[in-house]
Amino acid sequence: METLHGVEVRDPYRWLEDGEDPEVRAWVAAQNAHTRSVLDALPERPAIEARIRQALDVGGLGAAAVRGRYRFLTRRDAGMEQPVLVVGEAGGPARTLVDPAPLSPDGTTSLDWWVPSPDGQLVCVGLSEAGSENSELRLVRTATGEWLDDRIPRCRWSAVAFEPGAGAFLYTRQPAPGSVPPGEEVYHRHVWRHVLGTDPAEDVRVFGEGRDKVEIPTVVSISEDGRWTAITVSEGWTRTLVFLRDGDGPFEPVFEGEDARAVLWFSGRRLLGLTNLDAPRFRLVEVDPARPGPGAWRDVVPESEHVLISVTVTSDRLAVHHLVDACSRVSLHALDGAFERTIDLTPYSTVTALDGHHSSPALYVTTETFTRPAETVLVDGGVVERLAPPAGFDPDRYPVRQVWYASADGTPVPMFLVGRAGGDGPVVLTGYGGFSISRTPLWMPTVVPFLEAGGLVAVANLRGGGEFGEPWHRAGMRERKQNVFDDFVAAAEWLVASGLTRPARLGILGGSNGGLLVGAAMTQRPDLCGAVVCRVPLLDMVRYERFKVAELWIPEYGSAAVPEEFGWLYAYSPYHHVREGARYPAILLTAGEEDARVDPMHARKMAALLQAAGPGATVLLRIEPRAGHGQGKPVGKVVPEEADVWSFLLHTLGGPA
Repeated sequence: METLHGVEVRDPYRWLEDGEDPEVRAWVAAQNAHTRSVLDALPERPAIEARIRQALDVGGLGAAAVRGRYRFLTRRDAGMEQPVLVVGEAGGPARTLVDPAPLSPDGTTSLDWWVPSPDGQLVCVGLSEAGSENSELRLVRTATGEWLDDRIPRCRWSAVAFEPGAGAFLYTRQPAPGSVPPGEEVYHRHVWRHVLGTDPAEDVRVFGEGRDKVEIPTVVSISEDGRWTAITVSEGWTRTLVFLRDGDGPFEPVFEGEDARAVLWFSGRRLLGLTNLDAPRFRLVEVDPARPGPGAWRDVVPESEHVLISVTVTSDRLAVHHLVDACSRVSLHALDGAFERTIDLTPYSTVTALDGHHSSPALYVTTETFTRPAETVLVDGGVVERLAPPAGFDPDRYPVRQVWYASADGTPVPMFLVGRAGGDGPVVLTGYGGFSISRTPLWMPTVVPFLEAGGLVAVANLRGGGEFGEPWHRAGMRERKQNVFDDFVAAAEWLVASGLTRPARLGILGGSNGGLLVGAAMTQRPDLCGAVVCRVPLLDMVRYERFKVAELWIPEYGSAAVPEEFGWLYAYSPYHHVREGARYPAILLTAGEEDARVDPMHARKMAALLQAAGPGATVLLRIEPRAGHGQGKPVGKVVPEEADVWSFLLHTLGGPA
């Protein structure tokens, strides 16, 4: 027990915070063994695991980029543990350029990120181990697949920009241990300049020294002639800063002090930007580097009633991606912004890649739906590639529709329903509601056996997300976080009132911030559902900011060090609202031992507390070794984990409708 801001706060399982402690490791081993004894005995599990593997063997198409005469993209085919980077030339077959699988015996080396040079001759890639996301920066020659000798550690999700000629590049990296105070190695991300073939120890820092440790340069961009460099810096999820440099001069602030976001980048010599300054749903602007202040920005694509997500520039047009009620719409515009036409997309779909470059007229669009895997088309050129659903799965048997319901304060909230059209049966409700992240239609291979068993999946577009612009985001953050939980509870109540399920046959599922969501829903309304899957969650909101990179999330949640903000956090912190003797639904908590984002201590402490609270509810903890927050997890780890999740849900919720 400790007293914080005059409040006595119980924390009986603080000893479980130290994951390196031998006693904690033994406790986790015992928990994992118990979980295995329960889940391995479920009669549904073998068939579910086999079907999930079939569904994942459909493969996937990821991010893509056109540079020079090359087109790059990530893809995963049947039998692959990890996505690979492939490259093709116009009219020629694609070939594998980077395959991380042979780089580790257990398949846990992953390709985190990649950036081609403007002419496509070189590619900068980030490789990490065991889900750590702590990338090592490497370079590969596109023509030959030859690795260069350059290796730069600590380049987690690095922002990279090649200089003209690709003999040098700017990049971001984290500091070496010992160069900053202990515990701060995950912060202080600065911009450095590397010359190919030189020792990274000789790299020169060009931006970041002396700045706030939590600032993150997220976009670095260099004009085609090399004269101008723009850096966009994140301050949480509501504010950015932008700096511009002329030649070798100092970086001058262009955009700062605004409670708004702007991201600037060069398309050739043209400086463009996406901003929600005076435009909560974003607009595309053009910036004159000689007069870069916001007062001189010129609208190219003005704000509309729908959220502007991204813009891709080709040699002869703009491709503009909006969200319309959480679904994608792509329109084509002249280079000056004049509207031309809208591209036909499948209803209830998401554009996962909008792929073009200012040096080429080619424009590729990749889409997915909840029940159909990825398809790529060349605009005005037809289908480039279409992945087929798994054998025996007919998407037309599982309709997708969208409904609207009223939250506790009357706010209308949309929700996608995927699966059977009616009847009382098992339903799994999921959501996220944070960090301006939108939940949109995406192919769900691991849900296939649940749908085939008569299940219905509901995806709620909660406040805190980005589906309707910055006001929707801010309505679910900081002191308004309870709105997110209210939206989610109202979704569950709508599903029951509509006759689609009963509380005993309703499951709720969420991960990360979504794990916080289902943890709060469970502790506030233990009668809400029959099963909970709480993945890589945040649950102790009084101490969350002390672990991993969580100080970065203070702008989203608040800080327990501030009395008023402590009040917000403590009011809903799931770990602090478990009531002894309450009847909670069955719960499966999962975490990754190497999670670099959310410390698994949250799942450990919550499992222990729920097990002690009784009476007799199923509380299972699954801690995956050599795994992180989920990024970079090989298929060999995904399949058994997803089989555990969906067999637990189907068994607990009563099987087929």
